[in-house]
Amino acid sequence: MYQDRTYRKLLSTEKLTTFQVVVKETDLLVHAETRLVAQTRELVLEHRGYVEAYIKAYPDFMTTLHPWRHQGPAPNIISDMIKAAANAGVGPMAAIAGAIAESVGRGLLNCTDQVIVENGGDVFIKTNTPVTVGIFAGSSPLSMQVGIQLNCAKKPAAVCTSSGTLGHSLSLGKADAVCVVADSCALADAAATSIGNLIHSSADINNAIADGQRIAEIAGIVIIAGEKIGAWGDLEIVPLINPP
Repeated sequence: MYQDRTYRKLLSTEKLTTFQVVVKETDLLVHAETRLVAQTRELVLEHRGYVEAYIKAYPDFMTTLHPWRHQGPAPNIISDMIKAAANAGVGPMAAIAGAIAESVGRGLLNCTDQVIVENGGDVFIKTNTPVTVGIFAGSSPLSMQVGIQLNCAKKPAAVCTSSGTLGHSLSLGKADAVCVVADSCALADAAATSIGNLIHSSADINNAIADGQRIAEIAGIVIIAGEKIGAWGDLEIVPLINPP
């Protein structure tokens, strides 16, 4: 079922072409130097196919809420999800949206020097100029007020968001937004879910950040719960004076 994704207005980009590709449950918004609709669709089908085949062989992979033990050879996207889940202490499907975004984004870098792939609030970015990713936090008064500015000229980066009050993804917490920045989009996705599960009120922000810092290879965390915000890491948080 298609859902209007208001948060997509919160990605600040310039001089890139924007297009949408929807395949089954995968709904991507892509920014690239040229329209690459056919290439994007092909990449989505390829990587979704890997995941669907693996789930057919191992049905519990889709439903477990715990890290998954690797069972035999697997495509890169499955390996990325398994590693991310192990690092974050969650089930591998907590990394699916980020893993798809990164797999498609890296594939598109064969066709374009700059690309941003957003999949359900999880964003893979490789651009020559700084990009600001606004934080959509639903009914929180801080929603659409701040963003994370990233310089992705030298290497790609990922920003993934989990919410216990928005969307259809499983979260055991009540945070309006938990954003994680990392090199790996699968890891950022899994980590955002893991940290978000710990937030039941704004009083949990500090403890959740402390717990999140233990997850290896993440660069930063931003949590919004109600009227409170907390952050950790090497991040440039900027006000959205004129939200994109």
